[in-house]
Amino acid sequence: MKSFFSRALTKLTTDPRLVLLYCIVYFAWGMLMNWIGNEAEIARFNNWWQVLSCYIFYMVPISLVLRELPFHRQYAYGLIAMGFLEFGGYFFETSYAFPDNILDQIFGIRNFTLGMALFFAFYFPLGNWAVGKIYQLVFKVKK
Repeated sequence: MKSFFSRALTKLTTDPRLVLLYCIVYFAWGMLMNWIGNEAEIARFNNWWQVLSCYIFYMVPISLVLRELPFHRQYAYGLIAMGFLEFGGYFFETSYAFPDNILDQIFGIRNFTLGMALFFAFYFPLGNWAVGKIYQLVFKVKK
């Protein structure tokens, strides 16, 4: 039986074009979401480069490891990953939640981070689906 780390390493060892595509899509997605969060006064990163650390260096490897799992398992594992990321971002104050934002008003201030983790966990199955479709289209790869 293979260990978790050897299985994960196998998933991370893939076509460099696929990895680059993940980085491009996730970076654009991260910049867009940070812009929307700031404009809607929900939440934002304190520094633009945090999009790199969160979306590229954290979420891309996790997406690569999870990419062949069923949707519900990607979401479940993604929820764990995003729970740690969201908690850490607000605990270490590298992310800023606008006071009395729309999510606080709807769900309550004590549920804000949970709501963010529940929402952003969808990134893994949706991101894997989108990148997979783009990869097949651009590089004419059959699945």
